[in-house]
Amino acid sequence: MTDEELKKILPGIPAQPGIYKYYDADKKLLYVGKAKHLRKRVSSYFTKTLQSYKTQELVRRIHSIEFTVVNSEQDAFFLENSLIKQFQPVFNIDLKDDKSYPFIVIKKEPFPRVFLTRRKMDDGSTYLGPFTSVARVRDLIQFIRQNIPIRNCKLNLTDANIKKGKFKVCLEYHLGNCKGPCEGLQSADDYMSDLDQVKNLLKGNLSPVLRHLKEEMKKFAAGLNFEKAEMLRKKIEHLESYKATSTVVNPKMGDADVFSVVISDDKAFVNFMMVQNGAVIQTENIQLESHLEENEKQILEFAVSFIRNKFESISQEIIVPVDIELLDDQLKVTVPKAGDKKNLLDLSKKNAAIFFEEYKRKKALHLYDKKKDTAKTILQQLQKDLHLPQLPLHIECFDNSNFQGSYPVAAMVCFKNGEPSKKDYRHFNIKTVTGINDFASMKEVVMRRYKRLTEENEPLPQLVIIDGGKGQLSAAMESIRELKLENKLTVVGLAKNVEEIFFTGDTESLKLPYTSDSLKLIRTIRDEVHRFGITHHRQKRSKGAFTTQLENIPGIGKSTIDLLLKEFKSVANIKNAPIEDLAEIIGFKKAGIVKDVLKD
Repeated sequence: MTDEELKKILPGIPAQPGIYKYYDADKKLLYVGKAKHLRKRVSSYFTKTLQSYKTQELVRRIHSIEFTVVNSEQDAFFLENSLIKQFQPVFNIDLKDDKSYPFIVIKKEPFPRVFLTRRKMDDGSTYLGPFTSVARVRDLIQFIRQNIPIRNCKLNLTDANIKKGKFKVCLEYHLGNCKGPCEGLQSADDYMSDLDQVKNLLKGNLSPVLRHLKEEMKKFAAGLNFEKAEMLRKKIEHLESYKATSTVVNPKMGDADVFSVVISDDKAFVNFMMVQNGAVIQTENIQLESHLEENEKQILEFAVSFIRNKFESISQEIIVPVDIELLDDQLKVTVPKAGDKKNLLDLSKKNAAIFFEEYKRKKALHLYDKKKDTAKTILQQLQKDLHLPQLPLHIECFDNSNFQGSYPVAAMVCFKNGEPSKKDYRHFNIKTVTGINDFASMKEVVMRRYKRLTEENEPLPQLVIIDGGKGQLSAAMESIRELKLENKLTVVGLAKNVEEIFFTGDTESLKLPYTSDSLKLIRTIRDEVHRFGITHHRQKRSKGAFTTQLENIPGIGKSTIDLLLKEFKSVANIKNAPIEDLAEIIGFKKAGIVKDVLKD
């Protein structure tokens, strides 16, 4: 484009915010940019001074210019971003980011559920995030369920269904993790009050949550309901421990987004920290490739727009190392010189530098195995936290379970070098225990497992986790002592609700920091043994293993059994149901036969 052509074009470019597009002679899109003042920005590319070789090459190729005026920075970003994705202009900054970020959704439904999703839909639900880590989202949801009683079932809890008595409370209610809205035991208003606490927690605002729980604890204590008051006290302690692990700067500082960048040749390494209520609640690193030798200011202008839109930030303050120009005049850009904001910026710079060093190290060491190295570090931390005599390269975890109060089974999972060793997983059908007795069942399966390992001269685990707390730990230790293995492995119990760790003979439990890698590994192992045990139950149910009591009734066939179980869900419910309810399904004659047999 000649100077004469430019002079003709410039007066027609508005002095307003918008996006501009440069095309070559073949109408190929070379570059897309956004600007607060389109005319000034476009003319700046054609100045004779302070231009890099790459910028000069871009200008040399420009044959035509197009522009679009927009109303807001967000509109400019979306338009710019969609054009870059569609045409991939060779001179635009290249974002090395192909990740799909997870959200936490509060579903629009009666008694809303809270769960993880990667798909954000226009369905009226509330979507929080996106979050930079799936593991963090799962930790948050697990943490919420341990401390705030909201449902995790998929029942359709309409007023009509609840009034008809269609549903019964499940184990979560008896464990104190749900208040039983399915049976009308919790009002919609009370549920929404708990949901408000969930929203506060997800926003990093723990003070209202703690205040709410403390008020509830006082009410229970005043009503002499000391068991529930103690449960709430533990939850408060858990929350305060969680809060202490957050990077809290200053609660009075409010919300802000912090950005810093390290530039090396044509690559840039940007760190982002989202601060809410004075605490860092999200961090992310992104890598960019610069094609016009953009400086720190230009890269940050791109990164700030991209990341804020990606993570839907509504913070009105941006903390950066250099002054930048944004389309939105309402945003406050701060370049701090001292104080908490400067400390935050320094922390962001430190993370950006680490991100860059990690990139260089990976590039130099092609055979670098991060996963293996990380696993060893976590196991070393676990050894230190639990004071284990050996590095726990081999860990086994046991869990008892039963189906509708009957048919006890147990499961054991094995982790080696921090990873699941699925060939070593085992299911146990309880053989020597009559009825439901979790302690005796645990004693049996631990005895069977380690008696066999010792008889076959197989290696023993360094760490055994018993899911269930003090009682089941004591039962397991009876077998360990009988086998004389006390000094050959370490056995600990894991309380189900608050993830306390118990050692034999200790009166006080060990509480690891909620976000520690050690507890995350233990939690992963515990969740895996639950999953494995549930799979065993499902397989048995699919084979009809849990309908034996009904199958032995003369005159009652498989189709009748299927009808009863479909309606009443369990043998126990069939036994307790009025004969009139059974008759509605299978007729009075068969209902009478079933009731006569089950009454014994």
